[in-house]
This record gives sequence, C-alpha cells and structure tokens, in this order.
Amino acid sequence: MSRLIHFNLFEMNCVGHIQHGLWTHPDNNRHRYTDLNYWTDLAKLLERGLFDAVFLADVVGAYDRYRGGPETAIREAVQIPANDPLLVVPAMAAVTRHLGFAVTFSTTYEPPFSHARRMSTLDHLTKGRVAWNVVTSYLRSAARNFGLDDEIEHDLRYEIAEEYLEVVYKLWEGSWEDDAVVRDRERAVYTDPAKVHAIDHDGKHFRVAGPHLSEPSPQRTPVIYQAGNSERGKDFAARHAEAIFTGAPSLEALREEIADIRRRAAAHGRDPDHVKVFPGASVIVARTQQEVDAKLADLRRHIRPEGFLAQRGSGIDLAAYPPDELIDDIVARGGDFTERAVRPLVGRGLRVRDVLESVGAIGRGPFFVAGTPQHVADEIERWADETGASGFNLMQYLSPGTAEDFIELVVPELQRRGRYRTEYTDTTLRERLLGPGIHRLPGTHPGAAFRHAETTWPTRKNPSGS
Repeated sequence: MSRLIHFNLFEMNCVGHIQHGLWTHPDNNRHRYTDLNYWTDLAKLLERGLFDAVFLADVVGAYDRYRGGPETAIREAVQIPANDPLLVVPAMAAVTRHLGFAVTFSTTYEPPFSHARRMSTLDHLTKGRVAWNVVTSYLRSAARNFGLDDEIEHDLRYEIAEEYLEVVYKLWEGSWEDDAVVRDRERAVYTDPAKVHAIDHDGKHFRVAGPHLSEPSPQRTPVIYQAGNSERGKDFAARHAEAIFTGAPSLEALREEIADIRRRAAAHGRDPDHVKVFPGASVIVARTQQEVDAKLADLRRHIRPEGFLAQRGSGIDLAAYPPDELIDDIVARGGDFTERAVRPLVGRGLRVRDVLESVGAIGRGPFFVAGTPQHVADEIERWADETGASGFNLMQYLSPGTAEDFIELVVPELQRRGRYRTEYTDTTLRERLLGPGIHRLPGTHPGAAFRHAETTWPTRKNPSGS
C-alpha cells in the first residue's frame, strides 16, 4: 500500500508572508490577520481538509539591508507588521479537535525557562497538538532589538541552541515524574514533592535551577521542527528534529538531502524513520486548464519584486539601473551589491530586467504545480515518491483561497488514490507523524536521556556545544 502524504499549511501572523505583493489582491484576506475570526475560520477549514498542522513562521526583526534600511519592507508589508504566532494557537485549538500547530520561536534571545512553560501550557491546552519550530534567528535588526550591537555569529548561535535544548529537555522530560501529580483530596496533596525535581543546570550560556512550573503535558516535549540549511544546521536538525522544513533546487537534490539527513540521524543513534522531511510546495489548481491559466495571470499582476529583494537582504537597488544593463557591468563598476546577493548572479549574462522578472516569479522551482486536480495529484505523488519526502508545507498565494482550492479539489483526488487520510485516527501530533502510540519522545531521541531516573543526569559545566 502506498504511504500517506502529509500536509501542513505554511502561514505567518502577518500581512505579507512569502508571496510579496499579493496582499493587494481583492480576494486575499491577509489584512485580517489581527482578527481572531481569521485564525479560527482558517483552523476549521484546515481540520475539515484533514491537514496535519498549521506551521506558523516568525521573525523578531525587520528586513533592513535592502537600500540600507527597513523602509521597503515596511512599505511592502514584508513580514512587518507581524504579531506573535503563539498567541493565536489557543483560539484555533478551541474550535478544532485534531489540527496540529507548529510555532516558531528562537533560541537566541529569550531564556529557556519561560519558553518551556509557554510550550507546556500550549501542549496542555491543545491536548498534545503542538510543535516547536526551533530557529536561531539571523537578522541583524533582531539582535539589536534584544540589546546587542550585531547578530551573533552563526556557529555560536547553534552552540547556544544546543544548550537551550538541553535545558528545556531537562524541564520537560526530567523535572516532573509521570506520577508526581496525585490529586489526593483526602490528604490534601495535589503533587508529591518527592517526585518534582530541580534541574540545577549550570552551563556556559544558561543557569536554570528549576523545577519546571508546569505538570507533564500530553507530549511533554512538543514535536521538534527545524529548518537549518548549513552544515551545522543540518547536524542540529538530524540530532533533534522530528520534522524538517527544507528546500532544494531539484528533486534529485532533495532526495540526496533527505538521505543525508537520515544518515546523520542514524549516526546520532536515532531511528531515521523518526525524522520526517517537508519541503515547501506551491499549488494552483482549478477544474479546467483555462481556469488555471486565468488564475496564474491574475496572481502575476500583483507580485512585487522589491518585496522579495527586501526579504533576501540583498542590498540590490535594481530600480536605480536601466533594465537592459548587464549585472556583470554593474558589479565591475562596484555597484551596490552585497557579496551574498551578487555571488549567484555573476557570470550568467543577466540583465537587470532578467533579475527583476525572475524575483518572486510565480511558477518557478521543482515543487510548483499549476493544473487540474488530476495533474496536481500526479505531481505531488511524483515529488513524494521520487524524493522520499514525508509530505509538504503548502504555501499560500491567497488566504484562505489557496487552502480552500486545495481542500476542495486536490484532497479528494489524493484520497481516491489512497495517498491522503480520510479521517484522523491519532490523538497527538507526534503520534500522527511517528506512528500509533508514540505520544512522547522515542527512546533514541537525545531528549529522552533527560527523563528522571534513580540516578539523575550529569550536569554539564561550561559545555562547549556540539
């Protein structure tokens, strides 16, 4: 029997998430992101469509490298304004029974103790439907928002993240024993103090005494998502992540990426099948090809290249150059390019208009499909089968129109082929991903080493990180 293909909806608590300029489309409701009904309606829609989860991205700074400041990002609504992703989860959970919620939170700027309590609270309120997308934050403006002069160096951010995870694993997995809560009315004992433990973590970056303030939640540790692309990020993901959001320039590259991640996971002593990979997917679907073509043309009229350039942090002010000027000529004269932006453009004979037309263009990349339900389902099956991907994070063009079209037209087609669930059969998000009965971290996961035992875990003094 062919394996089921999983789907998350990739979202953000803001106006302009990924498809910049499309907030101007008359059928887009993204401006309603401050309205609680927007989120509860979206949650009910996704549960009706049997989605695994809504995956909420986040940033804690503004994109301010393009043209030397944040003005373009602010004007174009490039992930600003943006609200907290965690705060919409309880409302969405209240109107659903099965939908999962993956929320993004950085390990770099805020301490682990309070975050551990927030995530335990969400896991309780959702009855075990929460995941944490672990990020280390890379925006210079984010660092300045938290009192630093500049962003923390890349590998140091991951060193901090390693210790951050150690702290929260101790709080979630080891601070409270499974039977600590007794609720003995006769003796007036709610919790047995002998079964609640301080963690006394004294490390290089954090000192946390504990105990954890929350009693054990259904999953204890939320499902761990991650999206690192560097060598350090990939190793971090292979060590900790249960679901990985990634991308690749081709199906072949993704297949190799997934094989590499699973090899790394096995090297860390984990079961490679406990690491699920979700590339982003863009889908435009309609009942006829004529309707598909009309949708594409309509969306393309609203795309704003400058929004994409601002998000990339390129510093390229392409509007200042004639459309037919060669990029190589601009670079040779010392044009306003950052090294990161210019590297992939040099030596390709590109003109300014070529770059502008390609930036943010709808219809590019290996995981884009526009067509009838049958054609879209064919492509999704091919992507999954040729790469080994567990599923996909569906990108929205219009909200909620993209999800509505997918649920109305593609989901039934995938169900007919036996590739998409016809009902929810699990109780927690981890069980949905890893299999029946797996509600808490598997024993091979590094977090499981911090479960309370007769002999407590060793406390690291000034760890170097790995």
